[in-house]
Amino acid sequence: MFFTCVWLPLTAMAAPYAAMVMDARSGEVLHSRNADTRLHPASLTKMMTLYIAFEAVERGEISMDTMVTISKRAASEPPSKLGLKSGQRIKLRHLVRAAAVKSANDAATAIAEAIEGSEAAFARRMNRTAKALGMTRTTFKNAHGLTEKGHLSTARDMTLLGRHLFFDYPDYYNLFSRKTTDAGIKDVANTNRRLLGSYRGADGIKTGYTRAAGFNLVASARRGQERIIATVFGGRSSATRNAKVAELLDMGFKRAPTRVAVRKPSRPVYAPDPGSAGKTIRIVRAVEKSLRPAPRPGSAGDTPDDDVLVAMQAGIQETLALIDLDAPVKAPLIALNAPGAPLISPLKPRPRPAEIVVAARAPAPTPTSDTGLEIVTRMSTSGGHHWAITVGEYRSRHEAEKMLLQTALLELETLDEALRKVVERRTGFQANFVGLSEGDADLACRRLVARGVECAPLGPG
Repeated sequence: MFFTCVWLPLTAMAAPYAAMVMDARSGEVLHSRNADTRLHPASLTKMMTLYIAFEAVERGEISMDTMVTISKRAASEPPSKLGLKSGQRIKLRHLVRAAAVKSANDAATAIAEAIEGSEAAFARRMNRTAKALGMTRTTFKNAHGLTEKGHLSTARDMTLLGRHLFFDYPDYYNLFSRKTTDAGIKDVANTNRRLLGSYRGADGIKTGYTRAAGFNLVASARRGQERIIATVFGGRSSATRNAKVAELLDMGFKRAPTRVAVRKPSRPVYAPDPGSAGKTIRIVRAVEKSLRPAPRPGSAGDTPDDDVLVAMQAGIQETLALIDLDAPVKAPLIALNAPGAPLISPLKPRPRPAEIVVAARAPAPTPTSDTGLEIVTRMSTSGGHHWAITVGEYRSRHEAEKMLLQTALLELETLDEALRKVVERRTGFQANFVGLSEGDADLACRRLVARGVECAPLGPG
């Protein structure tokens, strides 16, 4: 009697399959299968590692430029890895890039140790964060996702985490769309580059693979105003996993409504850590800008020349003359806010004074000789910042002014020093913020879009 043995490749050994499709704007589940089954997340774990890293930077616990010393434990992690050596020093930002793009295990462990002192302490923080985010069926044991008993999650929980990454840390979300990036000691390629390059609108988020987990992926894509998140656990290969995710994203775009109110998820509210009794955490925040107003032209304690004061007064009167605070509020021609998105209630303006009196000092003595100084009659406040952003076009100047005020209150951090300007056009009144650098204009628009407000940068000229 003869027996024939057939050897199956390891990738053909099917891991349990689970999937979920969600409308990222509203959080509505559009499709699910085995979405609450606890499975091995593999490197999807690093989504939580990175979420906590972004949180720690935001809270001032650490900075992206902090030099991290690599431990022997981190350096010895198995691939995928960046190739870090024990005792090596590297910036946190390069570890974050390596973990997000290359899915480097040594980088993930180094991040955990830099923030919490040990991977075990970091895992406890991961679990507290997961609970606060509503990930009810997830337990983390490590920062990288290599198979460990009890280290489990679900398709639903990882989809929720992906949505939080997008809304809670929009400034960092672009990391997940980079096909390559500088990781300090070398450039690394994205493990998700094939889907990013082949699926229209795809811009993240994270792949994962172990023998126990199979091929996992949380992916996000945007088309127009629609954004879909799809999650797959247990793919047989990277190619079949990508094909399945593309199919799920297509399903999501077909089922999702074109217009829907953006309902951002709530930031996590943490319960007290039982192990932190008596522990004092000092949050250090570097002062990024002075809260004092900029000094007037001239030396300290001096006042502007009379010609400058006249120019300033003329500019103030001219600006006030343009603003019609009594105009009736009408519907905008183009409402760039996402439909249904909440707006900040406008502040009721005070009555405009009949006139503005600018204080002037006594005439300065006439110089006896030519100093070569040129009298400036109109000052520029651009400081070399010639970019602007627009947040809509409206039927009345009053409505445009109201939108500018609402947006400024919504995004104080990036628009605090920008000037609000209404430009009258044949089709209506355009609401703009001017006096921005190119980087600030881009950052402001990305943050506003993440909050459900449409925004477009305007270059000089």
